[in-house]
Amino acid sequence: MQWIHSSLLLFLIFYSSSWGKPNGFSWSRTAGKYTDLFMGKKKIARYVHERMVPSDRERTYKPFHHVYDDKGENFLTKGPGGKYSHHRGIYFGFSKCSALDGAGNKVSVDTWHCKRGYQTHEKFISQVVDDQHASHTVEIAWRVDDGTIFATEARTLVFRFDPKQRLQIDFQSILTSEQGEITLDGDPQHAGFQFRASNEVYEKSATQTFYVRPGEGKDKKGATKNWPMDQTMTNLFWKGQGIVVGGKKYFTLYLDHPSNPKPSFYSERDYGRFGSYFKTKIKPNSPLRVQYRLDIGAGELLAEECEKRSQIFTGSKNWK
Repeated sequence: MQWIHSSLLLFLIFYSSSWGKPNGFSWSRTAGKYTDLFMGKKKIARYVHERMVPSDRERTYKPFHHVYDDKGENFLTKGPGGKYSHHRGIYFGFSKCSALDGAGNKVSVDTWHCKRGYQTHEKFISQVVDDQHASHTVEIAWRVDDGTIFATEARTLVFRFDPKQRLQIDFQSILTSEQGEITLDGDPQHAGFQFRASNEVYEKSATQTFYVRPGEGKDKKGATKNWPMDQTMTNLFWKGQGIVVGGKKYFTLYLDHPSNPKPSFYSERDYGRFGSYFKTKIKPNSPLRVQYRLDIGAGELLAEECEKRSQIFTGSKNWK
């Protein structure tokens, strides 16, 4: 997907707290807390962007996106608390980031668990709706614990429904730094772009979770594969996850674009977290650019349909 030209972004900058057509997409912002995406009167997604509060650090140490269930009533994704509080819906970070603090000292920062560092929402760059989709681009600061910004992210999410009423979320990120060379690293369980289902999956239905993988198809319920224990879990273009939330089956297809850094390494858990990570470096004139798609809906997708949707996504224009 091509990035919107910067001059157009300026024209489309979000000025009001709630706007959009009555039966189409619309955004509604609760200042300093979160911004909800609606389709008509039904909630579709939420961007949580409350600033980090030192006295309430764990709850506020990084912005993230929630997805609602198909009724728009409860979250399909996980927020703070529960099993692994740092797992938050749709999120992006690395447990091993090299950085410089305010005194110029080299430090190791963890933007996954948010140890020795954290992420903060800085501003909305754009927020857009039309008859077919909704999108916003936000600026997120990656900080050392003393407040020093060591990297700045422009994170874009685009939301649309396909003809089968499955929600497609395109995630795009540009991460830049003015600190010289910054290393981003971790492991498949603690870095990268990941999806975490509601904590209800851990509490009630983990034994019903299943994964669908390229070349293998649907695995048995409760079975998981993770790199490096399973060396085949690398450089995948897609992976599917089936879960049960609120007594209903949901299926999330995770799509990885070939333009993203490689090699990539995958992880999955029966409690509902899955995704991939890679190791890379960024420099002032060499930012990190990534793009992924999440395809979310009730029911289940067969491996053949997952592959078809992957081919459509991987054939999309490399926006670098």
